[in-house]
Amino acid sequence: MSKVWFITGTSRGFGRSFAESALERGDKVAATVRTLSALDDLAAKYGDALLPLALDVTDKNAVEAAVKAAHEKFGRLDVVVNNAGYGQFGAIEEVTEQQLRDQFETNVFGVFFVTQAVLPILRAQGSGHIIQVSSIGGVSAFANTGAYHASKWALEGLSESLAMEVAPFGIKVTLVEPGGFATDWGGSSAVHAEPNPVYQPLRDLLVEQLGKTEYGDPTAAGHALLQIVDAENPPLRVLFGSQPVDIVKYVYGQRLQTWSDWEHVAHAAQG
Repeated sequence: MSKVWFITGTSRGFGRSFAESALERGDKVAATVRTLSALDDLAAKYGDALLPLALDVTDKNAVEAAVKAAHEKFGRLDVVVNNAGYGQFGAIEEVTEQQLRDQFETNVFGVFFVTQAVLPILRAQGSGHIIQVSSIGGVSAFANTGAYHASKWALEGLSESLAMEVAPFGIKVTLVEPGGFATDWGGSSAVHAEPNPVYQPLRDLLVEQLGKTEYGDPTAAGHALLQIVDAENPPLRVLFGSQPVDIVKYVYGQRLQTWSDWEHVAHAAQG
């Protein structure tokens, strides 16, 4: 049976790939974008199977209206993909308060608004699958993207609690944690803090490292997501890309070792 999707941020990158993969196999998609013309080609190709919706996910009232429109159009919602987001670059000392707040408005509160809007519908259905597009940056952290990591780590905690809360209602939650992909995450959609020269050597090193990175194909990610939403028992977390698999093994190995090395302090702190 075909599924009904609600996907945010579908103009390009992962969101576009997820929407196309769903539509190609006969599913129906409510796709949100900032500018509706970005979906003109998909609307021409898939007709009534696509519901284009103009949406800024930081506008709670607009989010509620978009979810309502999608539900009224298709009669149900099976897969909700919180994909809208952007990258914030800059050392912690460089990032402004407003830039940090803006990062959370989109990457955390936007997800929060959509999630709260769809939950009454999914609970009434007794089914549904919420996909939260996180990042390897929601598991580990790197220099010069602290604001972004803060938002994704917040998303991870919010979603893990959510998964436990909604499981009794037949609702599933999955955090998708991609590594480096050939999307616009670091391009025109990204925000850069005013650089402080003292951090330039760090930025130069990061640019050198990124030049050695092999980026994944967003189209393949779209097909991979279909395996997740079709699974009877989907995972709470899933990595996308080979790169993050190696990263998490190293990061968690280091964390376990550090906690073990300092376990005597943990016990001493208990009194």
